[in-house]
Amino acid sequence: MSIIMTGGGTGGHLAIIRAVKDSLVLDNSKDLVYVGSMAGQDRAWFEDDNDFSSKYFFETRGVVNQGTLGKVKSLFMMLKATLKSIGIIRKHKAKVIFCVGGFSAAPMAFASKLTGTPLVIHEQNASLGSLNKLLKPYAKYFISSYLDKSPIKAYPLKNIFFTNAHLRDSVKTVIFVGGSQGAKAINTLALQIAPELKQRGIKIIHQAGSKNIDEVKEAYSKLDIEADVFGFTNKLAEYMNKADFAIARAGASTLWELSATALPTLFIPYPYATSDHQYYNAKFLVDKNLAWLMREDELDSKEILKLLDSDMREKSQALMDIVQKDGSLKIAKLLTQI
Repeated sequence: MSIIMTGGGTGGHLAIIRAVKDSLVLDNSKDLVYVGSMAGQDRAWFEDDNDFSSKYFFETRGVVNQGTLGKVKSLFMMLKATLKSIGIIRKHKAKVIFCVGGFSAAPMAFASKLTGTPLVIHEQNASLGSLNKLLKPYAKYFISSYLDKSPIKAYPLKNIFFTNAHLRDSVKTVIFVGGSQGAKAINTLALQIAPELKQRGIKIIHQAGSKNIDEVKEAYSKLDIEADVFGFTNKLAEYMNKADFAIARAGASTLWELSATALPTLFIPYPYATSDHQYYNAKFLVDKNLAWLMREDELDSKEILKLLDSDMREKSQALMDIVQKDGSLKIAKLLTQI
């Protein structure tokens, strides 16, 4: 039995592939194949991953934000890759295609429809991606943590985030999570409120982004404030575990990692995200009274500091009650059943 996994371009998509793949490899009988793009981060994540018996990377790119000639070229590249995908499905006798969206997924997703191969889609965001929205009617299963009708509500995460979950009573440490590339607005906010945090005896953990580490460290030094500043890290779960309150972007993986850790969070969505999906990710939790939300142009340091006096225990407990475990294992079992 062969399972083809496709999609990517960004780490948010690829993290889902890896989480589900790690659950599938527990059953050594499964032949796993990855299909992605030469563009984006696909090769960096999976080119040397021996859990996949075969890996294919096509010359493809996104269609949106291209000029007329660019769109034509992108569509031609996609058509060519779709024909190759049909051949891959037949070669590996694939029984199911697992798609996480992104332009990397388009050729194989279209090929699944053309060959009648069952398609299972995982949508990471509350606002559907353009490809997943197009393919949703054709999917055998459409998985989303935001949709009531989803066959699986649990988001695929590493178990360490659930293991680390604990109730927060008061704020002794704040973590700022701007992603490995950093977030200027969050960096600026952190430095604005850092003196007040120091005065309250609150420790600071700050993911400033790889390009901004030196600049942010120097700024803290000038303020005579100790802070644990980093860019990319494999220890994010450990850092989140130490914190009692978070200020973060609202990418899907970050949002659910914070939630699984039961960490009360103020989300500041990236304002230029496609379809404003980070805003709607955060709003999903805010509507359930599980988090706070502020747009970049609404940031108010005084109001944010007031949040530190909120009932953190109530938010922590509510998060522990609502966030489901074993998302990747449940998806792996669903694919195996097909």
